[in-house]
Amino acid sequence: MNKVTQVYQRFPIARRIEHWIMMLSFVTLGLTGIPQKFATSSISIAVVQALGGIEVLRTIHHTGAIVMMLGTAWHILVMGYSVFVLRDQMSMLPSLQDAKDGLQAVLYNVGFVKTYPQMGRYTFEEKMEYWAFVWGAAVMGATGFLMWNPITATQFLPGEFIPAAKAAHGGEAVLAVLAIIIWHMYGVHIKRFNKAMFTGEITEQDMLHEHPLELADIKAGLVDRRPDAATLRKRQMIYYPIAAILTVAMLGGIYGFINAEETALETVPPISQSVDATSAP
Repeated sequence: MNKVTQVYQRFPIARRIEHWIMMLSFVTLGLTGIPQKFATSSISIAVVQALGGIEVLRTIHHTGAIVMMLGTAWHILVMGYSVFVLRDQMSMLPSLQDAKDGLQAVLYNVGFVKTYPQMGRYTFEEKMEYWAFVWGAAVMGATGFLMWNPITATQFLPGEFIPAAKAAHGGEAVLAVLAIIIWHMYGVHIKRFNKAMFTGEITEQDMLHEHPLELADIKAGLVDRRPDAATLRKRQMIYYPIAAILTVAMLGGIYGFINAEETALETVPPISQSVDATSAP
């Protein structure tokens, strides 16, 4: 008789949809941004031509950026509800224990210790990826604004900030793409295929391997303790107005980001081509 495998919910459907939206926007930004950084590459030229030209590519890139900004705003609101209303633990915050776990994992991988670190809801690798994404989003957002709105930006900052932003934006983009391909793809999909973001569930065997401390808390009844209905309503009455104000502020910021000025300069033919065309008989 086959033994039934115990499974636990790791990510609800809303969190999985959020992940897919952010993933698709990231892929879109990478596929349309890297060709602009390496514009003279034959592969980049082929991508630009396949998408209908540089103006179309920039429009797609900007659309991906808008989707990511909206996804980030939504994530902030969801995290606020989780922490303030539901009183969920802020388990993604890094701690000294994560540094100890990282060191032990390295020593384990090179054979200096015999046991792999025991970790909870999120491993030190997952926290590093999360905060790397937060840092990357902040850098890309700031530098993207400077390039998207150079005239507005130079009213407050020296003009040298624009080429500096371009260099930082491109460098961070390459770093982010390589991190996803090398670190995330290997750690999540190759080394040990984790289906939790697709199915929302994780088996007890995987929990024992990756999140044993969380599994112990679940079995002890210490996880997902929800407030009573009256307390929940009281907290919601406080949080919803704050969330509404925050939503208006974030949407206003995104709107200003997009519409501050006429941003992308139109691509014109090289001067040599124009001269040749006018001098032709």
